[in-house]
Amino acid sequence: MKKIIHSTILIAFLIWNSAVSQTTQQKVSLVELSKIDALFKEYLSKGWIKGITANIAVDGKTVYNKSLGNNLNRPFKTNDILRIASQTKAVTCTAVMILFDEGKFKLDDPISNYIPAFKNPKVLDKFNPSDSSYTTKPANHEITIRELLTHTSGLGYAQIGSPEMNAIYAKAGVEAGFVIHKKLLETEINRLGTLPLANQPGESWHYSLSMDVLGRLVEVTSGLSLDSFFKQRIFVPLNMVDTYFALPKDKHNRLSTVYTEDEKTHQVKVWKDGTFPGATINYPINKNGYFAGGAGLVSTSKDYGVFLQMLLNGGTYNGKRILSENSVNLMTTNQIGSIPFGDNTFGLGFEFVTDKGAKKFGKSVGSYSWGGFFGSNFWVDPKKKIVAQIYVQQWPFSHGEIAEKFQSIIYKAIN
Repeated sequence: MKKIIHSTILIAFLIWNSAVSQTTQQKVSLVELSKIDALFKEYLSKGWIKGITANIAVDGKTVYNKSLGNNLNRPFKTNDILRIASQTKAVTCTAVMILFDEGKFKLDDPISNYIPAFKNPKVLDKFNPSDSSYTTKPANHEITIRELLTHTSGLGYAQIGSPEMNAIYAKAGVEAGFVIHKKLLETEINRLGTLPLANQPGESWHYSLSMDVLGRLVEVTSGLSLDSFFKQRIFVPLNMVDTYFALPKDKHNRLSTVYTEDEKTHQVKVWKDGTFPGATINYPINKNGYFAGGAGLVSTSKDYGVFLQMLLNGGTYNGKRILSENSVNLMTTNQIGSIPFGDNTFGLGFEFVTDKGAKKFGKSVGSYSWGGFFGSNFWVDPKKKIVAQIYVQQWPFSHGEIAEKFQSIIYKAIN
């Protein structure tokens, strides 16, 4: 009888202990997460996408990691090497903040202290569309490192910016990250520094080549090329073994296919160079030598998930500290004050969810996110301990709402 009583007490204790431990972690419904498969299959069956990869971690543990659909010659796989495009920016910002932690510069230092080509910046005044000639007026102050980190520098974005800045950059030979011919970051950024700004520094938020400039700042202040700095200070410590500017030949077979939409029918087909003027999807394998801080990397969802988990952990991963907790806090809090940015705001390299944004879109206040040109999105939710990524490898992409639907399923599954 005593043995039965003791067993009953032990079982009750184990049940109680399990319940207590669950209160310290998010509860994840695998049944609800399985609805992600149905969502992806719907988009595949309707021909809106050819393939998709997603990775979700909660409390540091992977709860979903799948690929559906097909590359040109094989199925999409979870270890596909993906063109992460503008998700490169978060890595560049991290590199900048590593050097900030080491006292290499202050955030409000003028960038011209380190890249003299940006000394005495000028702002576009009048523009003649017939020949792309222009006049300028003096900027009201020097561009700061903080303004570069927040896209409030006044710079434009080659090929995807305003018609005026597109024309000025094209005439000067300045391009975004998907370059066809061999180029050096130093040469290109020095050229950019001689061109006019689209608007006064610190005046407004405009997506820009700011992160490419910061990539050059990393080179100048570290004495390393950007790819070497990334490898030594971020990729090797985090064991990110599949993240590169220039993909090794023995991994070319894992590089994902990129798709596009027919301009008239929206039928999805394989991307061919010329789809986006002046850009190539071969930039990871064409030996262009260009380490674009704003768009040059390829990676896997596993690698990039580790990078994001490091940020969620306050700068550490597996006992290795990459960033100070202070720098992570700076990156993931409002850094643009009252400058308009829709329903949210902007930190150092990330969109940052405000109370208004949380009520409208469902992410927790304090979540931070960004995405990439080829239909990718990620976000980190510190409150719910979520790291979520979704990759489509397609441009244009008429059905970007899939990311919000993906998000909705995740938040229902985690309670």
